[in-house]
Amino acid sequence: MQPAPSTLPIEKSVRYLKGIGPKREEVFRKFGIETLSDLFYFFPRRYEDRSRFKRIRDVRIGEHAVIEAKVNHKAVRPLKSLRLFELFVEDESSQIVAVWFNQPYLMNTFTEGDCVILSGKVEFRGRLQLTNPEYEILKEEDTDVVHAGRIVPIYPLTEGLAQRSLRVSMKELVDHYAEYVTEYLPKEFQKRQKLMGLGEALRNIHFPENQEILDQARHRLIFDELFLFELALLRDVALLKKEEKSIPLKDASGVVDEFMKELPFTLTEGQKEVIQEIILDVSRGAPMTRLLQGEVGSGKTVVAVALLLLAAKNKVQSAFLAPTEILAEQQFESIRKLLKSFNVNIGLLTGSLAPEDKSAVYRAAETGALDVVIGTHAVLQEGLKFKQLGVVVIDEQHKFGVRQRNALLASEPRPHLLVMTATPIPRTLGLTLFGDLDLSTIRELPGGRIPVKTFWISRKKESDVWRFISDRVNKGKKAYIICPRIEESEGGAVESAEDLYARLSRKAFKNFKIGLIHGRLGKPEQDSVMWQFKSGKIQILVATSVVEVGLHNPDATVMVIEDAERFGLAQLHQMRGRVGRGSNESFCFLVGDPKNVESRKRLRILTKTSDGFLIAEEDLKLRGPGDFMGTRQSGLPLFRIAEFPRDFSIMLRAREAAAQVIREDLHFYSEYHGALKQKLEQYRATLVEPV
Repeated sequence: MQPAPSTLPIEKSVRYLKGIGPKREEVFRKFGIETLSDLFYFFPRRYEDRSRFKRIRDVRIGEHAVIEAKVNHKAVRPLKSLRLFELFVEDESSQIVAVWFNQPYLMNTFTEGDCVILSGKVEFRGRLQLTNPEYEILKEEDTDVVHAGRIVPIYPLTEGLAQRSLRVSMKELVDHYAEYVTEYLPKEFQKRQKLMGLGEALRNIHFPENQEILDQARHRLIFDELFLFELALLRDVALLKKEEKSIPLKDASGVVDEFMKELPFTLTEGQKEVIQEIILDVSRGAPMTRLLQGEVGSGKTVVAVALLLLAAKNKVQSAFLAPTEILAEQQFESIRKLLKSFNVNIGLLTGSLAPEDKSAVYRAAETGALDVVIGTHAVLQEGLKFKQLGVVVIDEQHKFGVRQRNALLASEPRPHLLVMTATPIPRTLGLTLFGDLDLSTIRELPGGRIPVKTFWISRKKESDVWRFISDRVNKGKKAYIICPRIEESEGGAVESAEDLYARLSRKAFKNFKIGLIHGRLGKPEQDSVMWQFKSGKIQILVATSVVEVGLHNPDATVMVIEDAERFGLAQLHQMRGRVGRGSNESFCFLVGDPKNVESRKRLRILTKTSDGFLIAEEDLKLRGPGDFMGTRQSGLPLFRIAEFPRDFSIMLRAREAAAQVIREDLHFYSEYHGALKQKLEQYRATLVEPV
């Protein structure tokens, strides 16, 4: 016999709820929901105010409307390539038809005389209609407060979950178990932050009494998510700074100033400021953990080289990681030239090195003969040891996982860490994704750089672009042509890179040397193609977004991006950064005929600005944080209810509140923070370790 609900703790299985059997329990488990406590955080995706339905007579074309009506009659009407199910409904004011495409089974779902709720966009197609609306059939017992007469929650569904039965289960959960929700924030804290109690918030996020209370509940739960996230992040940083030790790097001889004076170019003010930030940071005994962001070509590498030099003069070694072999080789040559006057020993370690060459680098790193090891993931392989590793620099840090990064940082004393990215990060995400890193930014580009002229053109004018490229190549320049697809089998809606390469080789560019590169080529083949492009053996390179991070190639002055609407703003800007790397006038053509407003907006933004930071902010607004970082980047907690940039102001408040807790009681010794400490431990257990 099942125990009385009043005696059930909320950490019991969801099976304790009426109507949830083994099959539905398994469905919930796929959502990560196993206990009644977990189920409280299965939030509605939206709400319908069923206390105020629209009368059919009052609906307006183009608006989203929710109506309650009675089924008059129904029909399935065959059209040329589909079958149309029509449901004719009426209320006391008028009638309307709801239509669904290729869903004839709905004929058996509805019965004449049924009372239904329909929710959808109102259209006029020779008659007033709702196209593919959401629906719910009301039963006589639905005069209660679950399905009608109130603000009703609409939950995300999957196979095995039905809206009505799920709502009944959630109502039982709220009515019987909300009182068992444990509050973890002290009363004074809640009052200071103007927060609703946790149990009350969870009750009202599911079945709110009114819109004002729903807003208060949502605010509390958003604050909770962000506060716990920031608390975990800031506490880790504080413990690192307090408990971990690093070798302080001093610039007693002024070697960094000497390095800057010897450069064959003048550093920007932004570069100088960041170098000073780094010198100050590494001079302390605590480990530096810093993120350096800047546009493609803003000179981040020179800043990193100043740090490598400082480390070498302090008798400690450095590891410099690049995401690909070709970039590692490019950085090796570049850094060796920059440090040639300073007696710094530099080694290159990549996967394709001959075994005897790898062994030599390993021995030199372990004995201390090498001051700097530059390489790819090979640097992270087991067996590589440093005599005294003091600095780790990671280029394009998003290409490396946190576990990989930590493999190098496990040395004692802990190395100073500098990670670099050419993808400008909106401040909103910077404080969340990289809140464990101090942030430095280089906004200016070196003198002499000319902004890339960017145009959005229709596919109909593609031949004009090919003629333009031919003219530029005849003058000794090179061009990139980017496609979103590798081959035809990935979908016929867009031309693939392979097909475009074949077409251009036969026709428009038959007199030029044209190459093809994409992600399915092996690394040696990719590197070979890129080196041929750099050396001039290839004049026109057809590619996928694999060139998003690529070689410094100042002779490449034209970028064509096919079906540009299929890329995100930040990615388009990153690819555009492959050209305009020298003093030559450069051009980017965005080819596409986007059908939706958002895609057109993206392309317009890119033609109007070359400011990567502005573009990143706009991209975040358009796509949201998960997509911005790429398929919800591994390790980024998928916030259940918080959204960016909408909730940025709440995040700032949550971050400051978390910082105050850390300042006052880092180790949670105070009884005042006892429940908070337990909640934080539970929260940390839910985080997926990044890979």
